[in-house]
Amino acid sequence: MMMMIPDSVGRSQNTRFSKTTRYPYHSQAFGRARSVERSGPSRRATNTPFLRAKESGKLDDGTVMPFHQMPVLVVDGTSIAQTGGIARFCGKLSGLYPTDDHLKAAQIDQFIDFATDLNTMVSSTNQIQDEDQKLATRLELANGPLKRKLGMLERLIQEGSDWIVPTSISIADIAIWRVLGWFTSGLLDGMPKNLLSDFPKIRHACLAVDKHPKVQEWIGRTYPENYVRGTY
Repeated sequence: MMMMIPDSVGRSQNTRFSKTTRYPYHSQAFGRARSVERSGPSRRATNTPFLRAKESGKLDDGTVMPFHQMPVLVVDGTSIAQTGGIARFCGKLSGLYPTDDHLKAAQIDQFIDFATDLNTMVSSTNQIQDEDQKLATRLELANGPLKRKLGMLERLIQEGSDWIVPTSISIADIAIWRVLGWFTSGLLDGMPKNLLSDFPKIRHACLAVDKHPKVQEWIGRTYPENYVRGTY
């Protein structure tokens, strides 16, 4: 088959795969493979099949889950796991991750890992059983450790730049846009929607991604109507 992958400036690269490419599971926040209180624009395995898959390493349709967890991208029958690995694979094909500039790739990588750190910090609160304690813990994160991390990100973004790693959009921008979109969507109880109010460069970068024509095209194809993508 021929898989058409749009690149960052609206052209397309023709990438040949002999069979199929499919993404049986998609989680809206970068690096977040577990379900949270409310679902986003994704097709999720229901609880019982997912529990079976966690034990067997396969979905009911035979899809292999290498680490017994999601997300998984299947290309010509080969399963690719871990959000970062999937993002880099797709980024290379779409021009959103460099194949010939190792320094820029490393710069992008550090923000990919940073997005994962943010996600891990907030996702850990899902394990708290007491709802009041969970909400209080998230608010403490927002006003403490998470705010400190966002301050680091704010200082690293160049003044006047649309992109976290200049001079073009990359998977680093998409990763930060989605994880912060989840945090500020209002779908995560206890996390303030105005989390980014003190970080104008982060808001600017997220808005640049959100308004990108190709991102808008993807949103139109995959997101429910009026879905809140974040407060930027």
